[in-house]
Amino acid sequence: MEPPFTRLPPLVRALAQGLTPLLDRPFAFFGHSLGALVAFELARQLRGQSGLRPARLLVSAAGAPQIPRRNRPVHALPEEEFLSELRQLNGVPVKVLEDSELMQLLLPMLRADFAIFETYQYMPEPPLDCALSGFCGLQDQRVSREDMEAWRGQTSGLFSLRVLPGDHFFLNTAQPLLLQRLYQELGIGE
Repeated sequence: MEPPFTRLPPLVRALAQGLTPLLDRPFAFFGHSLGALVAFELARQLRGQSGLRPARLLVSAAGAPQIPRRNRPVHALPEEEFLSELRQLNGVPVKVLEDSELMQLLLPMLRADFAIFETYQYMPEPPLDCALSGFCGLQDQRVSREDMEAWRGQTSGLFSLRVLPGDHFFLNTAQPLLLQRLYQELGIGE
């Protein structure tokens, strides 16, 4: 019932405050799309405030933060246009989009997520010193392989990029393969 965050810095500060007491052992962050920017800025916030760093940062379906955004802002569009953009993204199930009562509950949160992404301003800092793994969808029309490859400049550690079948939401359609790759990157089950 709390108002959603609409800007990234306050969100990251709140996450850092809540998570810091839990980060007393090795940890990794995974973020998809907007979540990739959140994970990245959270890693930078923790480095600056307490010297903590993830063992690995895993970013998915998001261009590197230093790349200017190419898509038009949509968070403040009239409802029908905003819903049309959501349909094109293919990230909200059709049944949910067609449920007007449910959408009225979700729209403020969805608009807030877009506002966070669309108002994000990259501020240069030294690269992170953790390993960084990128994941992108082969058919993603919003984020290219080159956009993902540019994450290489955000780490002085190891960098890898995996291209998986699917569009921007390949994490839904190629979930078993993504999980397998995540396990490999994290060294789980070896």
